[in-house]
Amino acid sequence: MTERPRLLFYCQHSLGLGHLVRSLLLAGSLADRFDVVLLNGGRLPEGTVVPAGVRLVNLPPLGHDEDYQLVSHDPDVSVADAMERRTRMILGALTTLRPAVVFIELYPFGRKRFAFELDPLVDAAAAMGDERPVMICSLRDILVNQRRDQARHDERAATRVNERFDAVLVHADPAFATLEESFRPATPLQVAVHYTGFVAPPAQTAAAVGTRAARVIVSAGGGMVGEPLLRAAAAAAPLIRAEAGLDTLLVAGPFLPASAWEWLQTQAGPGIEVVRRVDDLAGEIARSAVSVSQGGYNTTMDLLRAGTPAVVVPYSEGKEDEQRRRAERLEAIDVLHTVRPEALTPRALADAVIATARRPAAPVTLDLDGAAATARIAWDMAVARRAVGARA
Repeated sequence: MTERPRLLFYCQHSLGLGHLVRSLLLAGSLADRFDVVLLNGGRLPEGTVVPAGVRLVNLPPLGHDEDYQLVSHDPDVSVADAMERRTRMILGALTTLRPAVVFIELYPFGRKRFAFELDPLVDAAAAMGDERPVMICSLRDILVNQRRDQARHDERAATRVNERFDAVLVHADPAFATLEESFRPATPLQVAVHYTGFVAPPAQTAAAVGTRAARVIVSAGGGMVGEPLLRAAAAAAPLIRAEAGLDTLLVAGPFLPASAWEWLQTQAGPGIEVVRRVDDLAGEIARSAVSVSQGGYNTTMDLLRAGTPAVVVPYSEGKEDEQRRRAERLEAIDVLHTVRPEALTPRALADAVIATARRPAAPVTLDLDGAAATARIAWDMAVARRAVGARA
């Protein structure tokens, strides 16, 4: 190609920040080869850093509550109005950009509640004739697999992928997890499935990390569902300091409810520091003696990159089971220690932290270069599409 092709990237985060963080890492790598426009459908936390070469377009922010009902995060915009505006903005971006690649995070394997805007997008892209973009679906390592209608859901997703997409990119090392383990449709996928490796932050040099501080860092992703972990960690902090000599840094997350944040601030004191957010969570984890967190994809990648001994309390409310399954697999290879959420108490958490601090994490041999591989695969597919169009 003699010109930089355009890539339209759709991302929606609803409860936590994981999908947005991973999408920003991917978009930054893709921007080495494409002009990237990232459509962000959720709330954008203050201080979010957008990679160079990526143009961020914020849609009217939608998410869902704990009952999985759509909610508008703009008090001046109703859900219905947000849905209409978002659909118009997404289709307008497709028409204006005429992208070589459309990169959609999770759908149709998830995001059913956002089909109102994603079905029109993929259908409009399919109708572009000779200018039809390469359609790529981007997936994390483990899919939620606890729906009441799981078989019907999987069949619907497979049919939609076969109709409208060119490839599925699974951001995992197949030695750790494969798509077939959490996706079992009756109709086989007829498009290419690529395993990119995990999407992790860049490796930091020893000089950049420095020495590990005598502290425990506790983080809960965006914080929306992190209150139980943060309360237990605040109560465990004096025990950990008395028995292991480690201070505690509590990172609340930008979406921790205001009442919980106000309470958490009252817990600050000798050996306990409380902050709303940090600029570089991966770096802070790398500079800590022990990490305590939930088991989301991105925090787990931070742990694997840092090699920091870790305790994970996976979020597993409702239909969410992917954090538990990921944590159990990593515990089986001695990378981290798991405390099940139903067993979470200050004493249990303190015991897990103290035991973890006394033994290093096992070396990680998983592929963590998924961002670069994703950019290569998308580029190769765009080049191949352009070559076919030229011959035609």
